[in-house]
Amino acid sequence: MIEGSILIVGGGTMGRGIASICATSGFRTLLFEAEEDVRGRLRKEIESSWQRATERGKLSRDAASRAAAQLEIPEALVPPPDLAIAIEAVPESLELKRRIFRELDRLAPAQTVLASNTSSLSITAIAGATNRPAQVIGIHFFNPPAAMMLVEIVCGPETSPQTEARARELVAALGKTAIRVADSPGFATSRLGVALGLEAMRMVEEGVASAEDIDRAMELGYGHRMGPLKTSDLVGLDVRLSIAEALASNLDGVRFAPPSILREMVARGDLGKKAGRGFYHWDGDQAVAIAARREKP
Repeated sequence: MIEGSILIVGGGTMGRGIASICATSGFRTLLFEAEEDVRGRLRKEIESSWQRATERGKLSRDAASRAAAQLEIPEALVPPPDLAIAIEAVPESLELKRRIFRELDRLAPAQTVLASNTSSLSITAIAGATNRPAQVIGIHFFNPPAAMMLVEIVCGPETSPQTEARARELVAALGKTAIRVADSPGFATSRLGVALGLEAMRMVEEGVASAEDIDRAMELGYGHRMGPLKTSDLVGLDVRLSIAEALASNLDGVRFAPPSILREMVARGDLGKKAGRGFYHWDGDQAVAIAARREKP
């Protein structure tokens, strides 16, 4: 049983989502964000998400009130003495993650497990920035964390069985299901998801079919809950691009080479749901098909 506080580092989409489910699950939850303007909006954004959940009958008002009391937004990265697990949820930059883990290793109590929400970067390389590699692990949540049941636990060669056990305890306490994967580029889910997503993008680029029809084919023909292009929009096309580049560099430069359409969309700011436009137009949580088919010149 996990006892103690949970610290989330990074107030982006994933950091907010992870903090939200930790607080609603009864943990004292600290969400640290370095950028002051972003930090100032975090509580309002998270509490607004709880309000929407209560309106849909997914969360009681009492539970939302209790969660609000559990959530803290500190102005400085000062881990509490009872910190059980720290989860880093910043952008997919190895240099940035190593810098944060170096700081967490310096500041966090000796018993604290240091976890990364990375979807593709090496846990071994991240752990190398610390003096406690046995206590470093990947705990990879999926977007949106409140709705997605899967959590990928990524163990490096030095991750101890005790650290894995504590990670599994946290996942279970959050009501999620864990799978275990070794520290390999892209792990299991990103490697498979990106491979399918990139091929779908190439098909749009070549004019094989519209994004909507490609997604419908996978949803109705193969039983996927969501098609690969809508999923890419939800994840963020900039995130998809960075993962693809990492996989191309570490696994196969042909299979995982990002198609031109992806690079072009990211360059012009069509990043998916968070930008309001990607392979779909987004109106809040609603994806609207873009009528014009993108065809390769």
